[in-house]
Amino acid sequence: MFISDCRREFYDVIISQRVLLLVASDVDALCACKILQALFQCDHVQYTLVPVSGWQELETAFLEHKDQIKLLVKQDDDLSVPAYDDIFRDEEDEEEDSECDSDGSEPSEKRRRFEEDVIERTMKRRQRREWEARRQEIIFDYEQYEYHGTSSAMVMFDLAWIMSKDLNDMLWWAIVGLTDQWVQDKITQMKYVTDIGILQRHVSRHNHRNEDEENSLSIDCMRIAFEYDLRLALYQHWSLYESLCNTSYTSASLKLWSVQGQKRLQEFLADMGLPLKQVKQKFNSMDMSLKENLREMIEESANKFGMKDLRVQTFSIHFGFKNKFSASDIVYATASLMENIEKEGPETTNFIKALDSLSRGNLDKLHQGLDLAKKQLRAIQQTVASCICTNLVISQGPFLYCSLMEGTPDVKLFSKPVSLCLLSKYLLKSFVCSTKNKRCKLLPLIMAAPMDVEQGTVIMVGIPPETESSDKKNFFGRAFEKAADSTNSRTLHNHFDMSIIELKTEDRSKFLDALISLLS
Repeated sequence: MFISDCRREFYDVIISQRVLLLVASDVDALCACKILQALFQCDHVQYTLVPVSGWQELETAFLEHKDQIKLLVKQDDDLSVPAYDDIFRDEEDEEEDSECDSDGSEPSEKRRRFEEDVIERTMKRRQRREWEARRQEIIFDYEQYEYHGTSSAMVMFDLAWIMSKDLNDMLWWAIVGLTDQWVQDKITQMKYVTDIGILQRHVSRHNHRNEDEENSLSIDCMRIAFEYDLRLALYQHWSLYESLCNTSYTSASLKLWSVQGQKRLQEFLADMGLPLKQVKQKFNSMDMSLKENLREMIEESANKFGMKDLRVQTFSIHFGFKNKFSASDIVYATASLMENIEKEGPETTNFIKALDSLSRGNLDKLHQGLDLAKKQLRAIQQTVASCICTNLVISQGPFLYCSLMEGTPDVKLFSKPVSLCLLSKYLLKSFVCSTKNKRCKLLPLIMAAPMDVEQGTVIMVGIPPETESSDKKNFFGRAFEKAADSTNSRTLHNHFDMSIIELKTEDRSKFLDALISLLS
């Protein structure tokens, strides 16, 4: 069911019939699905859940369930469709008549007509330039891919809140959906902080500090808290040492792929005064005396080593007495479950497991996801180190390019889109920190990895430059389409993120040549 507006009248139409949910396979969409499922459960609405990972599956699901699908658009909705004349116009005869009139008019009359013609032609040229500029702007808005930065989970929570049906679980799923966008680098830091502020008000409303002690100590209790936490992946479920080594921000800042970087890590730990034995054991097993002021100690030392953004605003959740997770923990775990490369049943098995892991009654699946996430982060950092140390990142003029070869360790993991995108972002961040070439620091990155060896295909992703002022716009989707069309390359644009494509291996060379020409 496609919803054009999250106001009550649309929901009233939805619940009056059996509903089809087409859910894309990303964490934010899963969280939106959980919220909508909870709303349907409140109103006893029957629905069919169909996971789709791309346009082909969406089309198949549409054809199978087309009787259940309706497009909901109010008559007064402004769809911002451009006018015909803003896009198309009849070709005018632009040829200028340079010949003088052949009639017997007086020279003064000829001169007057000539001046009028010049003024008229000048006005027409100016109008045409204005029309062309307006047309290009409209086409740009429609054709270029841009992630618009509105979390679908937050939209669904807003719907629940408007109807006074919002619950603490729904709020947590909205938080996880927003955090997924931040982890995947799909929104700006400003947008993230703004939305955190919005959610913080809801957290205060749902999680009162002065609640009765009996409820706060219940084993079934669920409590969400806002906090300033460390920008270290999974550190509370790992060792601090492993987290420092496998977090993109710290690994790139310290350049841990080099011998000098490893020395800096040792100096960083020594500056904090943390014994190596304590740092390398599980976080839960560290001495309580060290953990009490750990965040302050790490932040103070991080500033000395140039890591001034190690502290981040986030939320954590407590289940009962001992289970505590940060929002990013859930994101990493759920994403890893969705892209688990170990076959455990039908294609939808991973989706169902990931969806179930978001419920507080399925902590076993969540812990399984955390273990998979650790393997994924290790694989990413090892691959990043290998690419940089062997100079696999090369400049192709208008962009950087890196290709993983068949036989590379963990290469099968990077045949999945989310894993490849994470690897690409981590690699670009590390490359920018390692290179001395100022021009290369401002370039986007295209990364390719083997997808299906038997079919001879590769998966390719393009990501924007690593800059502080980046607005997260990604223009590779349209560039990929044009390069494929101009070279007749055999490509498949199946992903909802148009900056991810599948390509025949033997067409890669001419495809890249066309991209270089197009973007130069």
